[in-house]
Amino acid sequence: MSEITAHEDTFARDRLPPRDMWPELRLELPELQYPARLNAARTLLDEAIVEGHAERLALIGDRERWSYHALKTQTDRIAYVLREELGLIPGNRVLLRGFNGPMLAAAWLAVLKAGGIVVTTMPMLRASELTKLTHKAQIDFALCDHRLTEELDHTARATGMLRKRLTFGNGELEAAMERYRQPFVACDTSAEDVALIAFTSGTTGEPKGTVHFHRDVLVMADIVGRHLLRTSAEDRYVGSPPLGFTFGLGALLVFPLRFRGAAILLESPTPEHMLSAVERHRATCLFTAPVAYRTLLTLLSKFDISSLRRCVSAGEMLPRATSDAWHAATGIRIIDGIGATEMIHMFISAEGEHIRPGATGRPLPGYEARLLDESGAVLAPGQTGRLAVRGPTGCRYLDDARQAQYVRDGWNITGDIYYQDADGYFWFQSRADDMIISAGYNIAGPEVEAALLQHPAVQECAVVGAPDAQRGNIVKAFVVLRDGHSAGAALQKALQDFVKQVIAPYKYPRAIEFVASLPKTQTGKVQRFALRERANSKP
Repeated sequence: MSEITAHEDTFARDRLPPRDMWPELRLELPELQYPARLNAARTLLDEAIVEGHAERLALIGDRERWSYHALKTQTDRIAYVLREELGLIPGNRVLLRGFNGPMLAAAWLAVLKAGGIVVTTMPMLRASELTKLTHKAQIDFALCDHRLTEELDHTARATGMLRKRLTFGNGELEAAMERYRQPFVACDTSAEDVALIAFTSGTTGEPKGTVHFHRDVLVMADIVGRHLLRTSAEDRYVGSPPLGFTFGLGALLVFPLRFRGAAILLESPTPEHMLSAVERHRATCLFTAPVAYRTLLTLLSKFDISSLRRCVSAGEMLPRATSDAWHAATGIRIIDGIGATEMIHMFISAEGEHIRPGATGRPLPGYEARLLDESGAVLAPGQTGRLAVRGPTGCRYLDDARQAQYVRDGWNITGDIYYQDADGYFWFQSRADDMIISAGYNIAGPEVEAALLQHPAVQECAVVGAPDAQRGNIVKAFVVLRDGHSAGAALQKALQDFVKQVIAPYKYPRAIEFVASLPKTQTGKVQRFALRERANSKP
């Protein structure tokens, strides 16, 4: 790291992987030529004021409407509280715990302005999960919504950490903020000082801390927000992902602020609330997961969503059936994309006329992608292999031996299996650990899921491999039914016969278990590791 750090507490810096284990970073694009001294919060907020946007709307919450001036005022006051009352020094980690809303957004910006490192957590995490994160990142500071303190208190007792914490929404943090009225001068951080530690959402059962710099925060805006979404000051972004998920952080805070637009932050982003917010606030772009789009389709007739110009999906593969149904109902083709916590945001996608329904897309500007076989050799288009990607962002785990598994020869190996066509489009096949080998056949679980989702009885489903004495493994589907359909042998056979008609018959689910819900992470991803454990535990 070439620049002199502003961090007096060098814990995170000292626990980065060795530089020769980082991925190769590509920063050639003109818009990525940032100054050596860079504070992302200053760029996102203070510079907006200097540019004359003080009275422009920045954040819309369930009860608040904050201009850029109001957001800066709140952010500066929180930064003072962190520094003057809690004793934060640059480089200290700060755990944030709250629902999407203006106060959580202001707290996030304040930590960066004060030179701290943000660790934003999902609202529904329990003490056992928070304990792992707290130990890993050695966190002593926390700002927490007063409705979410119970698990945080348990974590503090279990770890002996989080000793310096304040709650908001009940007046505690707010009272302290009232003591500070003057502007806060942002910490003079380096572009390569750590800004946030984002923990993986746990689809493998064991979270990893991914480290991102102040520069990385702007990179995701200047690639995804600028090139893919064409964000402008007239945009208003709304959606379901929490700010603790880097997909949500970019979509619902960083992108709109970077281009002087506005974010609509919903504490409870149910399908009805999202569509209502689109109608009330004339949102221009919607961000949510594939399963939510299927539910939204059933509610569209109740709301005016004519202000929408883009819709974005991430977190799981977007089935062609969902994409087509949404396009037929709205005239908008959903933007699909693949991102990773390790990469901070999306790196393969397509928009507008460049979308090929069913395909994820092509590498975004600044990124390269290729496919590898099991030996690591590069595959030509027309073949299927493991996805490798490099560009202006990349994986840096916090003190984790798994860095060597994710980064190889300068490339990020994402754990996804893709097919690349002759035109350079990437088509998702499965996660590397979702490939089911049954009687010698390779069967991609998501392909079976996509087939099942076309049946009118199926609301949600997930497919994993289950052990079988004769075939090694069989395809097992966990299925959530729509209202009005009853589980039973007749429906199981109907679904199996249906899948045989949609995809090759050998891929059909030989076992189907009807369930009330699927286990998911706080970001909405299905926890297939939990389903695999369940399948392995049953005969």
